[in-house]
Amino acid sequence: MLDLTGKNALVTGIANNRSIAWGIAQQLHAAGANIGVTYLPDDKGRFEKKVAELVEPLQPTLFLPCNVQDEPQVEATFKTVQEKWGKLDILIHCLAFATKESLSGDFSSVSLQDFAQAIEISAYSLISLSRAAKPLMTEAGSIVTLTYVGGARVIPNYNTMGIAKAALEMNVRYLAAELGAQNVRVNAISAGPIRTLASSAIGGILDAIHHVEKVAPLKRTVTQIEVGNAAAFLCSDLSSGITGQILYVDAGYEIMGM
Repeated sequence: MLDLTGKNALVTGIANNRSIAWGIAQQLHAAGANIGVTYLPDDKGRFEKKVAELVEPLQPTLFLPCNVQDEPQVEATFKTVQEKWGKLDILIHCLAFATKESLSGDFSSVSLQDFAQAIEISAYSLISLSRAAKPLMTEAGSIVTLTYVGGARVIPNYNTMGIAKAALEMNVRYLAAELGAQNVRVNAISAGPIRTLASSAIGGILDAIHHVEKVAPLKRTVTQIEVGNAAAFLCSDLSSGITGQILYVDAGYEIMGM
C-alpha cells in the first residue's frame, strides 16, 4: 500500500488548479504526506494569494516564497524547512520557463540571454534545490522533477525548452549518481501534453494534445492526477529500487514510431 505518512514533502511550481504540481501535491497529501508549498513571489502578491487559497485544503505546514533565480532566497527557504521540519523526505521540482520568442521560429535565432534563462530556471534550478535539500534528507529521500518528450525528440514550437529538458534529464542522472550513497533517489516523470499555464505559451498545444489522442495506445492524453499518482509512487517505498530514471506517463505515446 502506498503510504507517505510521516513524510515531509516540499512542492514547487504550483500556479493554479491546472498545474501538474497541483495534481502531485493532492496525491502526496492523499497518501498522508505533510505538505510544504513554495510560490513565486511578485511585487503585488498575486501569486501568493492565489496559490494560498488553492492549497488551503491540503493544510500545508509550510508556505514559502522561493524564486530559484535568487540564491539567497533558495537558501532561506531550506533554512526554514530545517527549522520547522528538521528533515526533508520529498522534493518536487515543477519549474520551467522560456520566453515566447525562444519557443518558436528558427531555433538558431534564439538569443544567448533567452537560452541562458531557460536553462537556469528549467534545469539548473533542480541542481540548486537538490544541493539545498541534500543535508536535510538525513533519512533517505526522493526528488522528482517533470520533463517532456521534447527533451528527447524535436517537437514543433518547443525549441529552447527542448534543450532545457534534455539538460534536466541529464541532471537527474548525475544527481542520482551523487545522492544514491545517502539513499536519496532522483527521478523524472515525462508527462504527456496537458493544458496548463506553462503549456499555454507553446504554440499549437491543442494540436499536440489531439495528436496524442489519435496516436497513443490508450487513445487519450493524461491528467494531472495520473501524473500525481506516478509521483506519489516514486516518492514511496514501493519504488525503493528506482533512481536516475525517466518515467513516461503519456498514455504510451513515447513508444510509437508513427
